Amino acid sequence: VHLTESGGGVVQTVGSLKLSCAASGRTFNDYAMAWFRQPPGKAREFVAAIDDEGTRPVYADSAKGRFTISRGGVRNTISLEMNSLKPEDTAVYFCTVRAGAKAGYAVTSYDYWGQGTQVTVSS
Repeated sequence: VHLTESGGGVVQTVGSLKLSCAASGRTFNDYAMAWFRQPPGKAREFVAAIDDEGTRPVYADSAKGRFTISRGGVRNTISLEMNSLKPEDTAVYFCTVRAGAKAGYAVTSYDYWGQGTQVTVSS
């Protein structure tokens, strides 16, 4: 399984970015997918996840109302639309998948990870 993230970059406060992730190596019809992030010097943390059918998104409190996770029709792609970005959103953002229909919140719930994409929000 291989995951590739794209869309990271540098943006000013209150700006927007859209991250994308494509998974390959198998079919993902029964896999939930998610985004985590790792701020500088901190542990990896949950951002958002979506179930195998792409109908039940869940979000960290920090992402609610600002971020939107969605899943592509062929179910091997997800995106994360981020609005009203803040400097504290600066982090490496990782795409991940887990075997199972339901989304999980813990790092240990997920089986495969991408290399990450850097998001920097300048004040």
